[in-house]
Amino acid sequence: MIEQVPPHDLARWLKAAETHGRPLVLDVREPQEWQVASIQADGFELQLIPMGAVPVRLRELDPERPVACLCHHGGRSMQVASFLKHHGFSHVANIAGGIDAWSREVDPSVPRY
Repeated sequence: MIEQVPPHDLARWLKAAETHGRPLVLDVREPQEWQVASIQADGFELQLIPMGAVPVRLRELDPERPVACLCHHGGRSMQVASFLKHHGFSHVANIAGGIDAWSREVDPSVPRY
């Protein structure tokens, strides 16, 4: 089961995840989406790998490192989180509601699209 973390609770998840290594937020949106809206890494590393590229770039990710997946509304990131879990990643979460919820709950300066 993949943990669903609302954006307003991500800081708590990241802090708890630090016991397993430096947390990573994996943004799986497409490049044109990143250009429209993005979050700032604050206490975590942010890596951008579009969903379709995750399987071929899987070796770039450390399966022991905590990973929280992000997309537009949470659907693609949930699929990627499940994929990572299936491939042996131990500490995986989905940022529920995606960057759209991030804009509503955490940082209204992040554009909604």
